[in-house]
Amino acid sequence: MGISTKNLLIIGSTLGPYGGMEAFMITLAEAATHWPEFEVKLCFKMVKGHEPAPDLVEQANAVCSQVYFVQSSSLQLLKLITWADVLHIQNTPPDVVFSASLLRKKILLTVHNWRRRTLNLHNVLWGLSVQLAHRRWFNSKFVWDTWEPNEKSATSDSFPTVSKLPEGWCPPEQRRGFLFIGRWIPGKGLEEIVRAYSQCNLDPKAWPLTLLGNGPLKPTVLALITELGLTSVNLPGFVEVEVKEKLLASTCWLLAPANTKEDLGLTPIEARNVGVPSIVTRDGGLPEAGGPAALVAEPGDVDDLARCMRLAVDMGEQEYRKRGELAKASLDGYLRPLTFYRDAYNG
Repeated sequence: MGISTKNLLIIGSTLGPYGGMEAFMITLAEAATHWPEFEVKLCFKMVKGHEPAPDLVEQANAVCSQVYFVQSSSLQLLKLITWADVLHIQNTPPDVVFSASLLRKKILLTVHNWRRRTLNLHNVLWGLSVQLAHRRWFNSKFVWDTWEPNEKSATSDSFPTVSKLPEGWCPPEQRRGFLFIGRWIPGKGLEEIVRAYSQCNLDPKAWPLTLLGNGPLKPTVLALITELGLTSVNLPGFVEVEVKEKLLASTCWLLAPANTKEDLGLTPIEARNVGVPSIVTRDGGLPEAGGPAALVAEPGDVDDLARCMRLAVDMGEQEYRKRGELAKASLDGYLRPLTFYRDAYNG
């Protein structure tokens, strides 16, 4: 007898670029295509007025033979929902969840974003949608607490959504300085980093600062670097994945001092996987992402960030090694293997 197959639809809304949630969906689809009990379709529901970026289309088609880019509330979307036996939905889009519920489909949600409590129709519908799922997985305890602030549902859990983590390694004695990775946008802590680094008055050869990425805040950050007389901040811009992973593994500390209610914070988790501890802020899901080895500053507080950076600089070699080992070891039990989802789809 042949294997009985289930129709699995992995679906989520997107603005078009290839980002963290899109990477997670593609990773799930790639894994599920190798599970013989499933026929897999991968669907990106386009936010109105947006188109899929070429790299998103390329990455999706590279791992899944059935990829769809659809409009909200469209006939094509309804046909896909009707086809599916199991839907793994990203966040809680009402048009997908309500339709799937009416059709008595199995609904599994991964909720990536913290819940906004502003009273409007959008937030009310999302609040109703999340209750219709058979299982809910929130990508941080912070996010979970915003959706279920009091009693937690027995069918809910929290753990990070991670795609592929870097695997590089650099001996601790060969690592240098501080590293920021991310979009240069307000709320990510870039200006605080530059001011705190200046305040620490460090030897730039022993403790260089590297700011990786780009974005609309770049002119402001560059002007601040000039104003503070910092002549040796490294600014590589956007780099290839291999270069980014090498820079990450060879830094002493990752800096992630956001002040924007981060849902999770992927870069501290990536750093932990290569044994690099982080300095994070007490902002959203960042303390969870940084883990027990992280140094934690108050968000938006330059003096407190500088304090943490000085602690990092003054830390003894033995303690630093222990923190690096703890950063990586503590990922066990924090992350879920992809087979977790296979079991859930079959459950």
